[in-house]
Amino acid sequence: MTDIVVNEANQWRLNTPGAQNWGRSVRPGAPNKYLMISADTHANEPGNLWAERIDAKYKDRLPKMWVDEKGIQWRKMEASEQPDRLVLARLEGEDLARSKAGATATEKGPSVEQRLKDLEMDGIDGEIIFPGKGLGMWYTFDPAFAHAQCEVYNTWAWETFGAHVDRLSPAAALATGDIEATMKEIDRCLKLGFRHFTLPCKPLFGPPKTNELNYNKVDFDPMWARFVEADVPITFHVSTGKDPRTTRGLGGAVVNYVVHSLSPTLEPLVNICASGVGERFPNLKFGSVEAGIGWVPWMLDAMDEAYLKHHFWVKPKLKALPSDYFRAKGFATFGEDRPGLALIEEYGLQDNFMWANDYPHHEGTWPHSAEAIERQMGKLAETTRAKVLGESAAKVFGFKEAIARHAAKA
Repeated sequence: MTDIVVNEANQWRLNTPGAQNWGRSVRPGAPNKYLMISADTHANEPGNLWAERIDAKYKDRLPKMWVDEKGIQWRKMEASEQPDRLVLARLEGEDLARSKAGATATEKGPSVEQRLKDLEMDGIDGEIIFPGKGLGMWYTFDPAFAHAQCEVYNTWAWETFGAHVDRLSPAAALATGDIEATMKEIDRCLKLGFRHFTLPCKPLFGPPKTNELNYNKVDFDPMWARFVEADVPITFHVSTGKDPRTTRGLGGAVVNYVVHSLSPTLEPLVNICASGVGERFPNLKFGSVEAGIGWVPWMLDAMDEAYLKHHFWVKPKLKALPSDYFRAKGFATFGEDRPGLALIEEYGLQDNFMWANDYPHHEGTWPHSAEAIERQMGKLAETTRAKVLGESAAKVFGFKEAIARHAAKA
């Protein structure tokens, strides 16, 4: 990955206004570089991971791929109403490099050594790793099946990244539709050494149903209590909890991304802030991942407006406004988000937003994160920029050695 060709379609990624008035640098290798923790990156699991390791009774239910008589490639997930046609793009230059980044080298998964080099190239001191192919683990209406897939992923993730956890910190994945099984998996993963967990945006896959199990229910209080006791944060990643590929035909790619992938990620945050979870568990650290931040100020105002204006319907009565619980312990990650950064200081959210390069995904900023950051963060105060780029993530996700290592270089 050291010889990346910036092809014409990606030349725009090199645009930058510079950082002449910044107190520190985001350039890799700079002596005065910011601490940079990418709060959202992805694993590149072996394609045969679940087929090789999952209980035999589930093998026939795993996602299936095939090529039809016309040469068209299809994929079918268990909970999908119909197969997805896979549109294979011809990639070149750095798009091709991104598609191969972290490529599987052995049955155990990606080359950790190459991953570390790729992150160093981008100036990253540590990363939070989420599933890649494994984001499909929750695409089932059967909580037991989802749980079995998460167990396989968690075991593999710790085998692969555990020895490098101070720089490569994987999130343990939970299928929360089965609370008893979830509690056992939390304890297993804590014993392994995981420092944080990722939950689907809805415990039960699919469109919301009245009175179904969700994160506003007291059924989950033992789970929240366990997270607080262990002092570990939880996250909700986009495209989990429901199928984001809902709209077909014209405009579908945009509609699915904005409406069915990004926007559902605010639901678990509102559940925690408005239902009393944040009040009963004031030390619960929770956040959304890869959904951006521009919507967060609106969400905070909308929650408070509903709480105050619909007071005759609202329960429970809280000791503070819903937005206060997000400001206290909530967070959201982003890559490039001009609206959110324009409002971060006005809304007092300097401690709540975390930057990420989304390695190795195409919508991310790797390997040109420095230019992207310089385009986006020039108007921020120096203290705000430092928190967003790494200080907040390092504190929340426990990168103690990375903090010490960076301080020693300063």
